[in-house]
Amino acid sequence: MDTAQPLISVVVPVYGCRSCLHELCERVRTTITNIPAEYEIILVNDASPDHAWETIVQLGKEDERVRGIDLARNFGQHYAITAGLDHTSGNWIVVMDCDLQDRPEEIASLFQKAQEGYEVVFGKRVHRQDQLKKRLSSKLFYRTYDYFTGHSSDHTVANFSIAAKKVIEGFRQMKEQNRLYPLFLQWMGYKTTSIPVKHNGRGDGNSSYSLKKLVTLATDTIIAQSNKPLRLSIQFGFFISLGSFIYGLYLFIRYFFMDQHVQGWTSVMVSMYFIAGLMFFNFGILGLYIGKVFDEAKGRPLYLIREQINERKRR
Repeated sequence: MDTAQPLISVVVPVYGCRSCLHELCERVRTTITNIPAEYEIILVNDASPDHAWETIVQLGKEDERVRGIDLARNFGQHYAITAGLDHTSGNWIVVMDCDLQDRPEEIASLFQKAQEGYEVVFGKRVHRQDQLKKRLSSKLFYRTYDYFTGHSSDHTVANFSIAAKKVIEGFRQMKEQNRLYPLFLQWMGYKTTSIPVKHNGRGDGNSSYSLKKLVTLATDTIIAQSNKPLRLSIQFGFFISLGSFIYGLYLFIRYFFMDQHVQGWTSVMVSMYFIAGLMFFNFGILGLYIGKVFDEAKGRPLYLIREQINERKRR
């Protein structure tokens, strides 16, 4: 290998896009060779239901620079990304999806921008080709995340990015069970920018992020990254107590100073049910935090590997 040329590692989590893999590898290979640079492509099979591992093995036999990691089960996209990053050897690391919505040709633009002194360069998706439902849910997710965490996230960027090796080394030190790659990179504070990239329609398969999964992801991420829900519940409880005190004072004045008897128990019962519901809601929030602490305390590995091909030691 010509060590004068940089080595670019391309990490691709694979799920439901088997038919895209040959084209993906060929386009990545052509793009990086023309930079010029050396490359390795790390395809991480996240228990893809379309038997993508068979194709990954074939690609590895054709080119030893295509490396494969077969996870023991479906851990999730960002765990698959983590597995790939743990096995990179490059000076620069690209993360991209496998469905060809991220154009491999844009890797050259990301790398060129990084040479201006940036440590992280994201691809800003211009004219997203996703369905309206996904675009709206994605925007809502980031707005909600920013509100609860106090961060200012760019919802036009996703996983498609290039990062320097030291950035990835920093990412690998973060062992939280709840993981979201682009948000972690934005949080780390390295010199970061973004460039506009063309966003294609999906080459194969459908998005694995249903509305239910997005809601779960949003809840888990907010609970893992912020204690604002707890503080809001305290504030809300204070205002409810204040309102109850004022209402009780009003009834006291009516009874003793205005000689007006309070009729019925309707208002009392409604207040009791409301406060009981609020208490259960707050207990639920507290339970989510306790559950997250329990998950972290287990110390389980983020992923398990069944098999690897073309494995090499990290540099």
